Amino acid sequence: MNAIRHPHLKIKICVSGAAETGHCGIDALEKGKELGKEIARQGAILVTGATTGFPLWAAMGIKEEGGISLGISPAQTEKEHVEAYKLPLEYMDLIMYTGSGYSGRNLQLTRTSDAVLVGCGRIGTLNEFTIAFEDNKPIGILEGDWPTDELIKKILAESFRENNRIVFDKDPKKLVEKVIELVKKDKVEAIKCPGCI
Repeated sequence: MNAIRHPHLKIKICVSGAAETGHCGIDALEKGKELGKEIARQGAILVTGATTGFPLWAAMGIKEEGGISLGISPAQTEKEHVEAYKLPLEYMDLIMYTGSGYSGRNLQLTRTSDAVLVGCGRIGTLNEFTIAFEDNKPIGILEGDWPTDELIKKILAESFRENNRIVFDKDPKKLVEKVIELVKKDKVEAIKCPGCI
């Protein structure tokens, strides 16, 4: 009896980060792309807010490695996504149009994902981080030449809440590895059935 390889067993990793990246430092583009490449190399799917900046760089990286990129848009339609929100269509294999605006999109984005990786960010990134924290998702914080990682450490130190599902690393490869290990604890085994291939 063989087990079916269920597509839902592919790990979905959200990359959260700033759409406007002027404060991110000179190596943010390379770090974002490398994060996307590592997600592909380690067999996972990238999920982003279908936006510009750091998440787009991760999408560029995953596509360079032949991986899968899913975007969760705040817009209701493709036209609204491009014309009203001024968001890109490039580097996405599929875009889901939520019609939920940014705050509603952030909730759907994190809940669609098995884990959240945080790069250089702003208030929207912190919103995605806190949603993932409240939902007890595995979270990886990419340390870099930006203030986001230190701000998150401060929030954690003053939050008066334990959370052992948050990892930090400067190396995108190691960070993705750590997060995937946390996610695997939440995954189910493939269903075995007679006659399945």
